[in-house]
Amino acid sequence: MKFGIMDHVDASGLEPADQYAMRLDLLEAADRLGFYSYHVAEHHGTPLGLAPSPNVYLAAVAQRTQRLKLGPMVYVAALYHPMRLAEEVCMLDQLSRGRLQVGIGRGAVWPEQALYDVDPATVPERYAEARDILLQALTSERVSYSGKHYRVQDFPMVLRPYQKPRPPLWYGIGNPESAVWAAANGVNVVSLLPAGIARRALDRYREEWTKLGRPEAALPFLGLARHIVVADTDAEAVRVARAAFPRWRKSFSALWDERGIPFPFEFPWEWEGLAERRLGCAGAPGTVRDFLAQQSHEAGATIFLCHFIFGTIGYEDALRSLTLFAEQVAPSFGEG
Repeated sequence: MKFGIMDHVDASGLEPADQYAMRLDLLEAADRLGFYSYHVAEHHGTPLGLAPSPNVYLAAVAQRTQRLKLGPMVYVAALYHPMRLAEEVCMLDQLSRGRLQVGIGRGAVWPEQALYDVDPATVPERYAEARDILLQALTSERVSYSGKHYRVQDFPMVLRPYQKPRPPLWYGIGNPESAVWAAANGVNVVSLLPAGIARRALDRYREEWTKLGRPEAALPFLGLARHIVVADTDAEAVRVARAAFPRWRKSFSALWDERGIPFPFEFPWEWEGLAERRLGCAGAPGTVRDFLAQQSHEAGATIFLCHFIFGTIGYEDALRSLTLFAEQVAPSFGEG
């Protein structure tokens, strides 16, 4: 079992410069504590994401860490020219000396894409073309492509990835049918859904992997993302989570709410609702260990991406949570 960190860099009430500084200090600590990876969401025009340029932000993270793998979860493919993205991916992989993890997807928040004058109806096609061009660019010396939305003519890839043949890929998975492409391309996947529902997609991934004749030992990561707060006692952890979560939840639907668009996701406004749905856990180390063991068993997950820093959680509480997790939770799963 591996443990990474998932982050929106959502608004906390701090000035952005101070929030970035706090994140970088915490990620230095996470690096020392032995966390496997750090994944940042890409959002635009919303307090849910103060890192609208994942590559700019992750370049700073790369210079403050030594071992921590890092990447977007995910690049919103329709908002990039794929060749510009390919060159930036290569640059970031070189800057981090091969620690980049490339998450790419359609993006679930269509009003953000509309802000860039991208017709939501074209996003599936744009995503598929951008994805195929990016993968060609990361493994080729020259790129040519002719599609409906993008055309590339004999583009020389002077800058190449540090990792060969390319950095690992990540994808958010919900529909079991998505597992077909992901398994065929050896993509790491992560689900935000309840464990029992996520199990359907992760099992489908394993089935497809087996059909391809690939060994189980080479199976990519099959993950869950969960909000996690660890403190010395259950009561203290719940206090921290309960106070911090409403700010994150308000940011989660902020763009939809501002524009009067019905929010398409059922998601609780209070921490207790999240915990009841088993999408998060706040507790002492033993409580969190039991929660993750149950979730892993129910979903068949091999990695957790944990939201440790969200809403109004401050530096000291976040650092304590990361430290207790690394020292008293992860070792029980063979990590540490």
